[in-house]
Amino acid sequence: MPVAVITDSTASLPERTAKQWDISVVPVQVVVGDRADDENRYDRDELVRRLRAQEPVTTQPPDPGAFFWAFQDAVSAGATAIVCLHISTKLSATADAAREAAQQVGVPVYVLDSGTTNMSLGFAAVSAARAAAAGAPVERVMSAADARIRGSIELIYVDTLDYLRRGGRIGGAAAVIGSALSIRPILTLKSGEVAPLARVPGTKRALAKLVDLAVAHAGEATVDVAISSMEVGDREHRVAGELRRRLPSLGDLTLVQGSTVIGAHVGPGALGITVSPAQ
Repeated sequence: MPVAVITDSTASLPERTAKQWDISVVPVQVVVGDRADDENRYDRDELVRRLRAQEPVTTQPPDPGAFFWAFQDAVSAGATAIVCLHISTKLSATADAAREAAQQVGVPVYVLDSGTTNMSLGFAAVSAARAAAAGAPVERVMSAADARIRGSIELIYVDTLDYLRRGGRIGGAAAVIGSALSIRPILTLKSGEVAPLARVPGTKRALAKLVDLAVAHAGEATVDVAISSMEVGDREHRVAGELRRRLPSLGDLTLVQGSTVIGAHVGPGALGITVSPAQ
């Protein structure tokens, strides 16, 4: 394709989807002790265990060299322009690393701060790649991504805000710190950072509220939905069943193993719902 599409691993794109649409995914790094490595090189179960044990797990952007080689691969495959979609710059310096690498590439590279992450970013990358596959010029590829981002919402249940607080990614959600232990926060992304939506007593009620919010955001529109968590199990399948039952115009519904980079900041018990206009 003349226009290549690249994103980062916080998009939580299933591998089969990235391959289907020829989307290159540059991994963000996880840091455990003295080891900093691409998130896909860690054992997921081991990271979950360390997080539950309250061991320090942090993250850092990819090295600019990782982007340089991704860009070079795209050029070698025939790309004459590259659209690079990334996690909000208020959450990570990943886009800055991409911009640094872009200066060394012989084709135009358009680095876009999505202002979001997770499957809102993933859906945007897919929309961009679809436009590119149809032969759209780079402006329309970027427009397709932007439209998807503007119509999408991230709804996030977390067991605790401790992980976000320790990682410095808490943003406006700081307003709900100090709640009673039984209160479960529901969060979203607003203006590129984590922000509170609701405080609900108990996990069961909080997850029900999460579904209510997803249904309300969808309205009567046809939407694609992704449910993401570090560990996909019965809880996630129950939420998926509720959404299938209650959404009148559901497009695709996907259960994904969320990025461990995101998991390091929201905690292993978190569950996210992405609602995005179907395209």
